[in-house]
Amino acid sequence: MNPMNASKPVLLQNVKIEDDFWSEYAKRIREVVIPYQYETLNDRVPGVEPSHAIRNFRIAAGVEEGEFGGFVFQDSDLAKWLEAVAYVLTTHPDETLERLADEVIDLIEAAQQPDGYVNTYFTIKEPDKRWTNLTDCHELYCAGHMIEAAVAYYRATGKKKLLDVMCRFADYIGTVFGEEEGKLKGYDGHQEIELALVKLYQATGSDRYLRLSQYFIDQRGQAPHFFLEEWERRGRTSHWRGGPQKPPQLSYFQSHLPVREQETATGHAVRAVYMYTAMADLAAHTGDESLLQACRKLWSNIVRKQMYITGGIGSTHHGEAFTFDYDLPNDTVYAETCASIGLIFFASRMLRLEAKGEYADAMERALYNTVIAGMARDGKHFFYVNPLEVWPEASRHNPGKHHVKPTRPGWFACACCPPNVSRLIASLGEYMYTANGRTAFVHLYIGGEAAVELDHTTVTLTQETRLPWEGSVNLRIAAEAPAEFTIAMRIPAWSRTPVLRVNGEAVDVASCLQDGYAYIRRLWKAEDWIELEFHMEIQLIRSHPRVRANAGKVAIQRGPLVYALEATDNGAPLASLCLDKTSPMTARFDAELLGGAIVIEGRAMREEEASWGDYLYEAKPKTSETIPFKAIPYFLWGNRGEGEMTVWVRE
Repeated sequence: MNPMNASKPVLLQNVKIEDDFWSEYAKRIREVVIPYQYETLNDRVPGVEPSHAIRNFRIAAGVEEGEFGGFVFQDSDLAKWLEAVAYVLTTHPDETLERLADEVIDLIEAAQQPDGYVNTYFTIKEPDKRWTNLTDCHELYCAGHMIEAAVAYYRATGKKKLLDVMCRFADYIGTVFGEEEGKLKGYDGHQEIELALVKLYQATGSDRYLRLSQYFIDQRGQAPHFFLEEWERRGRTSHWRGGPQKPPQLSYFQSHLPVREQETATGHAVRAVYMYTAMADLAAHTGDESLLQACRKLWSNIVRKQMYITGGIGSTHHGEAFTFDYDLPNDTVYAETCASIGLIFFASRMLRLEAKGEYADAMERALYNTVIAGMARDGKHFFYVNPLEVWPEASRHNPGKHHVKPTRPGWFACACCPPNVSRLIASLGEYMYTANGRTAFVHLYIGGEAAVELDHTTVTLTQETRLPWEGSVNLRIAAEAPAEFTIAMRIPAWSRTPVLRVNGEAVDVASCLQDGYAYIRRLWKAEDWIELEFHMEIQLIRSHPRVRANAGKVAIQRGPLVYALEATDNGAPLASLCLDKTSPMTARFDAELLGGAIVIEGRAMREEEASWGDYLYEAKPKTSETIPFKAIPYFLWGNRGEGEMTVWVRE
């Protein structure tokens, strides 16, 4: 059933990526990141924060003695690693890796309690406190990530052990929560179970999982407020701090209003976009127009008023949260890697509901900038926070900027981001295409081959591209037999004058453009092809006047890539630079830059410091010198040692 006639994603097993840019990332995930993270989860990497994750499961399973270690949500790190492994096995079967995953799954099964419950913290440390602090303790969040891993592993291998474990857990959860007498009328402090239950429904066909997801979404924000009642029941205490605490801030948990009445993105950014993802999923499966309308409003608020140019979201480290419209500071920003990944989840679900280029544009922006910036080139160091301006001395000495790191750490005590990057990149093929009836949509331009199921025919799409460095895209179409259908090609917002050809003949883009997609309907035959040419001009981007942090400044963008200036190339302080707009900027390929990348070069004015002496303030004009500048893709910053960085530069 597909009440809203939503598009269906082309599943990962039907997409093969062969791309100069993304294949390197996928290989790094397989060969470096997955093994490194497994060693980290086993506490075998010296010099990084211990994970405790696998040891906790060993203790819960009774094969090892000891105390619980790590955060209350530590199970989720292992679940996300396992999900990433499943995606890797889908595209690149590996008996050794599969055997390793099976051993982990055996451990999870052994840790499951007789009633179906799976959570190492409460099994080991507080078995009598289950479901007593949903506000803080992430029980359903951990369950959701494990459910996602189970679905992915079943689809990758056909093995049902973990899926059966999670179905038993989900069935048990259904006996605990609901509107019936004797059940908890609550929901988790960190949304995740909602979107996971939709995936479980898709994998099993069991409506009860969809209904349970719908319950959690519908119940959230209803009065009387569950989190306030729970806070009173547990004596007004918190898991995180001792003694009586203030009541929970409902907007932080997106529970201040029923979800259909929410119009502004508030609170913890990751929780928000995970919830919005589930809302869009449910709208697609149930035909709930009110949920779709809420999603549209929340999407619009994020991308038009609360999103960074890099696709980052979450303006403050206080609660890793949204603040208010147009409040986008660059040097105290949070922009958690997980939040941009969640934004991609939300965008992909909205694309399935309605093919609008703005969803794919934001997905592309977050992917090429914040998400891959979250991992170093070596695959062993990661950003949790993704700033747009860094002054290392301030990071060390200003308490308000302590969360901003000038280089990527090897791991985190709260390590949600590294395995999230792994599972997204490993599953990237599922974000490229969707299909609806007799229309195939191309959302991302990444080289490779996809088998797309349309009504009455299967179409093979073979894509060749040099993005993000060059703007050419070639799409070859091969159907089982000549057939009439539509190919909808996204025209990115950054492309001002795209050129479109079919079998070498020019097509007027404006004549077939709708909501950011060029619709090409015809009788397609073997060897037909579409060519798109995007002019990769260097653009100076300016902010809305209400974004105070960027007043009088510009950012450099070329294609989908946002650029940054580092002190490594331009000296310090970067704040003294002012771009010379009268001098042209040029793009060139720098083979020496971290494996090779297009850099932007031009001229800038630098305020001279020498004449100031020891004075802090003087009533005299500033003097400047003209110097060359060099900007590199934002995703590469922080890979050449510690130093200043900025995205926004005075003009």
